[in-house]
Amino acid sequence: MAKRGTTAKSARRRARKAKRGEVVGRKKEFTYRGYTLEELQKMSIEELIEILPARARRSIKRGLLEKHQKFWKKVERGDEVIRTHDRDIIILPSLVGRKVAVHKGNSFEEITIKPEMIGHYLGEFALTRKMAKHTGVGVGATRSSKHLPLK
Repeated sequence: MAKRGTTAKSARRRARKAKRGEVVGRKKEFTYRGYTLEELQKMSIEELIEILPARARRSIKRGLLEKHQKFWKKVERGDEVIRTHDRDIIILPSLVGRKVAVHKGNSFEEITIKPEMIGHYLGEFALTRKMAKHTGVGVGATRSSKHLPLK
């Protein structure tokens, strides 16, 4: 199978874009509601609150809980991997690039924070439930499984 983007059609498309002067094959720069990551990291918390989703905005305006303050102190210290049981911590731009180990019930799941995660909660990225893996029916599960062929 050919690599993605190597067909004759895609080559013609790239040639047309190059002719028009468009940048070809370059990754789009990350923006969050119109702001780049650098601009987000320079913002004060009051400015950042205004562009966050409603639930995150309300919980930050109410003030941080003691357990959240403890987490942010670990972030400021610069610990390599920050372990936490708090799944309700909102991901802010200062966390981007850090590694956080979030508790998921029986173990910790290590997450590297990416810019696309800003405004979400840590718990959204450490799933607590396993996917159900169903196999075939067992003996005695249905009427037809009671009959076993002789051969």
